[in-house]
Amino acid sequence: MSQKNQGEGNKEAAKEYNEATKNFVESGGVETNKDQHKNLSDEEKRKLREAEEKGKDKAKE
Repeated sequence: MSQKNQGEGNKEAAKEYNEATKNFVESGGVETNKDQHKNLSDEEKRKLREAEEKGKDKAKE
């Protein structure tokens, strides 16, 4: 990866991200992660919901 400043919007980084995301989805990683989260305890689910809300609140600032 080049370290050249590309200004606003890094096309190389976007391309790498999109490729990695596509590979993850095609590898079945989404289904694997989804299935792992089915087995969370009520406490773990609560903590995840709290973290999600905290993130949403921060994004609103």
